Amino acid sequence: MTPSSTPSPEVTASGVPRPGGSGPLAGRIVSRVGYGAMQLERLRGDRGAALALVRRALELGVDHLDTAQFYGDGFVNEVIGEAVRDQDDVLVASKVGATPDTGGPLPLRPAQRPDELRAGVEDNLASLGTDRIPLVNLRRLDTGPGLRAEGDQVVDLDDQLDVMIALRKEGKIGAIGLSSVTLDGLRRAIPAGITCVQNAYSVVARDDEDLLDLCRSEGIAWVPYFPLGGAFPGLPKATEEPAVLDAARSLGATPSQVALAWLLRHAPNVLLIPGTADADHLRANVAAGAITFDEETLAALDAIPSRSADVPLG
Repeated sequence: MTPSSTPSPEVTASGVPRPGGSGPLAGRIVSRVGYGAMQLERLRGDRGAALALVRRALELGVDHLDTAQFYGDGFVNEVIGEAVRDQDDVLVASKVGATPDTGGPLPLRPAQRPDELRAGVEDNLASLGTDRIPLVNLRRLDTGPGLRAEGDQVVDLDDQLDVMIALRKEGKIGAIGLSSVTLDGLRRAIPAGITCVQNAYSVVARDDEDLLDLCRSEGIAWVPYFPLGGAFPGLPKATEEPAVLDAARSLGATPSQVALAWLLRHAPNVLLIPGTADADHLRANVAAGAITFDEETLAALDAIPSRSADVPLG
């Protein structure tokens, strides 16, 4: 799964056009529409279907997969490790900073201490079946919906970056990203060599526009999670917005495709990782990379009011 240079930025190693075009990530060029593998856990009872879905993503031109050891407690990583071959030239990104908590109010609990970050990388390496992960995102708990750190899980960012930098020097990870980070946090971290930022962001929840602008100016990829909003109760849903619904009707697309396409058009450093466990939804997500908007439609989408996605749930 070690990435290498490809002959053309417009196609994958197998010659398939990259959906959404191409963009830089962790020192290489990848498809702007990738695949977020979290929902593969739903196929735990049918490993063959999970493997087939990953292979189908690659056939459609996806060469950027986003995963984590805490997705299915290793199951998702194991599927990706089995499905992806060296010759596929796929960039697999993983993350650390949380661990499974099946009996808790949320399926995850924080794992923010430096020793836990190192253990998380080791667990990812083992379940992916590799000796190096091209990109590992440090999931902070400073912003966005979901977990918040308490007690000994409140760890200074510099201490966390020290262990991530050490792991990079050891060759166990290729590049460092940040997730659920604040603007000030990213500014502090930039000297460490940050490759991407993963924060909750969508057409209906654009709290982090200043952070996105900083990423763009620094050449850092913006890889939004919850790109459709609405992942938790009380959060706005892009697929319910009148302007999104109008655009979908006029384009013959789905509201989800419109919301994803808006993200790609909004900033050149956006890379998408929509997730699904369904082959038809996968194909639709990939097809969103080809959607274009006229000026009137784009203006209507840009005018959608932003509502906060910063809802701590634990």
